[in-house]
Formats: sequence, structure tokens, C-alpha cells
Amino acid sequence: MDSIEAGSVTLRQLGPGDIADVTAACNDALIRRFLPHLPHPYTEADARAFACEFAPAQWAAGGAQFAIADPRTNRLLGCVGVHPGSRGVAEIGYWVAPWGRGRGGATDAARAASTWAFEQGYARLEIRTHPANGPSQRVAIAAGYAREGIQRGGGQGHDDNRYDLITWGRLATDPPGPAPRLLPDLPGGELSDGTVTLRPVGVEDTEDVYRTHQLPEIVAAQVPPEPFSHGRAARRCTQAESNWLAGAQAALSIRDAVTDAFAGEIGLYYNEPPTGQAMIGYDLDPAWRGYGYASRAVRLLAAWAFERTGIVRLIAGTAPENVASQRVLAAAGFRREGYQRSRLPGVSGPRIDDLLFALLPDELVVTPTRTPSR
Repeated sequence: MDSIEAGSVTLRQLGPGDIADVTAACNDALIRRFLPHLPHPYTEADARAFACEFAPAQWAAGGAQFAIADPRTNRLLGCVGVHPGSRGVAEIGYWVAPWGRGRGGATDAARAASTWAFEQGYARLEIRTHPANGPSQRVAIAAGYAREGIQRGGGQGHDDNRYDLITWGRLATDPPGPAPRLLPDLPGGELSDGTVTLRPVGVEDTEDVYRTHQLPEIVAAQVPPEPFSHGRAARRCTQAESNWLAGAQAALSIRDAVTDAFAGEIGLYYNEPPTGQAMIGYDLDPAWRGYGYASRAVRLLAAWAFERTGIVRLIAGTAPENVASQRVLAAAGFRREGYQRSRLPGVSGPRIDDLLFALLPDELVVTPTRTPSR
């Protein structure tokens, strides 16, 4: 096979000269996390079997196992494979070594391998990613794959524990280019007005999210109205990027712009893409209440939603007795539109009513009120 020039990288066959790099890469903690079936520790004998036995067998079966190489030095940066299935379907898999990350090589390799697979006659290609593996999901999107759903128990580790996988698909008839996204990334990675900063929720927020979701007033406002277990808090944070990429939810931490202290959370739930309607919800740690942080966070998120997405209407709800939250919404320009009887489950059993508020783009209050000093 001749090598394939793929943007920032070259695709070529694996060989004995790659054994040392394959060994080092497959002992990397990040690769091992999302490829739990790899032997541990991963030895040179394992790498030799992969490069000199498994890879040729893939080619013989009508698939491929490419080395992703640096076009200048020919050093292995990672691998991308085309694994044959049935009825014209193949699966694309890839990994990148620590020294090859951050240069767009995985995306270029996935695109080139996909083009090669379609040229061989495959009609449908699939990629499967772990829900916590945001970078791999970004590669799938950039390579033109559409998210199709969750394959429950689709993955299996060494201990026989099964885990879910996200399935992505691409057809030979699909248009070129990245798959469209409903919720783009934040410009510069965050939103800030100099007092409050909003940043995508990540694994580093787990302890703060767990702590705040034990507070009775926050528990009462969430669905279901139950305190978070530590596992639920961890899943919320580790899978937040995946939900954002899926266009389902933009979850952000509310932070003090000066100290970067965690003050709470705010989320945008894109519940009706066909109509352009989304919902927002927020909570604050008690130590940060009364200083205008929630109102500033709502304004920042609403402005981004109206300017950067297809959202044209935002809704929010509060319990009838939650006057403080109603003031937050009013300060951002939300108007009360209705009273929804018994809409939400209650903590002690009886359902609770919900006041419905809505905001349109030309109603957003963009000038913040003065924030009381702390």
C-alpha cells in the first residue's frame, strides 16, 4: 500500500520500526482508560503482535490498520483502523500517542481512513466513543459523523463490566465537511462580564457539584428531587462535554471572575430545536447569594444563546414561593407567561406548581445592575 497524505499527517502501514512507539503509547493512562481491553502492562511482544500480525490480518480481511505518522520524520503518532463488519458496514477506530496530540492528526486521519473505506465499497461507517471521551467525539464530528444514539453496554473491560458507548455513523452519500452542531463552543472557552465567569463544567467540578446538590433548597428544585450521589455528580461532570457536543445541554460553572472560586451552576437545555426553544436553570452556593451573580450568569448565557445558536426563545420556571429566583429572571428581562399546576415532583410526595417565564432576544437586559460588594 502506498502512503496517504492526510493534511497534517501521513497514513502508512505499520512495521517493526513502530514497535517501541506502540509499546509506549499503549501504556499511556489516557489511551488505557478508553481502550480497557489492552493488555496491562503492554509489552513489546504485544506491540509486535499488533504491528506484525494483527495489522496484516486486517488488510487481508478487507479492512486496514494505518499508522498515523509525522510526514517529516515518519515517526508513529498513533493508529487508525478500518474494521470490517457485515453488509457493507465497517467501524473506524483511532488513538493518538501523547507526543502526537494537539495537532489535528486524529481528525485528518479519520477523514482519510473514511475516504479510503468508501473507495473500497463500504456503504456505512461507524465510530463508537466512550461518553466521557470528549476529544474522540470531537474527532467524529469533525470527520463528518452524525451522533446516532447510545449503545447500552456496548463496551466491555478486562473485568467483564460493560459500559455504554455513543454510536456515530457516516454514509457514503453524506455531504463532506464536519457534522453540524446545535451548540457551538464558547468563544475563547468562557463567558465573562468582569465580575462573573461562566466556564463549561468538567471533572474538576465534581466535588463542588456534589456538595451543592446536597443542599435542601437545591434538591427541592431539581428533577428528581433527590440529593446527588457522588457517582451521579461525577457522571454529570465527566459527561458534560458529551452532552454539549450532542446539542442537548450546555452546563457551566458560575465562578467569581477575580478569584475563580466556584459559585454555582447554570445550564441551558435545548429541549426543542425544531422550534428554537431552550430552557435555562441555575443554582448558587449560599455563600454567593445576594450579590447579583445569578442575574449576571443568566444574562451572559442568554446573550450567547441568542447570538451564537439557533435559539430564539428561552424559558425558565420557578416555584411560586421562590421570589429570589423570580427576581433573577426579571432582572434579565424574562416575563411571566403562565402558572403550571402540579408540574414538578415534590420532595415529600405531593407535586408542586411552577411559574413559567420566557425571554425573547429583543427583551434581554444587557446592562447589568450594580453588584453589591462582598
